[in-house]
Amino acid sequence: MNLINPANGPQVLGVSAQSLAAGNKPDATAGGAFREMLAGSLESVNSMQQQADQAIETLFTGGDIDPAEVLTAVQKADMAFRMTMQVRNKLMDVYREIQEVRI
Repeated sequence: MNLINPANGPQVLGVSAQSLAAGNKPDATAGGAFREMLAGSLESVNSMQQQADQAIETLFTGGDIDPAEVLTAVQKADMAFRMTMQVRNKLMDVYREIQEVRI
């Protein structure tokens, strides 16, 4: 599972702090790395939600599954979705802030 972690942001983007401090611009692949990381995170969240749905369906149809496993799967999916929404909200805030910058 790819987790979005602020501490590894520069590495994900392919940018080192030293190169930014030296005035070097990030390479063209930095956007691609971020896009891949974000897509991987969204796929992971989607997979967790599908697993939770499948666990619920198995429980309701009388399948052999522990209710605690179902609860754990649902909680994991919920937490991952909430985190994804928070990241989305932060990205939208940054986008709006960039729009307000006057050139």
